Amino acid sequence: MPTNITIRDIPDEVYAKIKKQADLHHRSINSEVIVYLKKLVQSNRRDPDQVIARAKKLKQKAKGTLSMDEIQQAIDQGRP
Repeated sequence: MPTNITIRDIPDEVYAKIKKQADLHHRSINSEVIVYLKKLVQSNRRDPDQVIARAKKLKQKAKGTLSMDEIQQAIDQGRP
């Protein structure tokens, strides 16, 4: 069952942007806010611990090592 919430003290500039987007999408302000909330909670943000674990596995698979000078040289070669 849907739940109702009230949001108070929305800054005028934020409200104006939401209203403009709602008008562009032919939605009510309420519907526009719901779309934003759904996008926020369904974000594909990865868990930092998983990202670090994956990076460690990739590092273990990598062959050889580069010094900081070698890394800087590789970066500089790509620059004009």
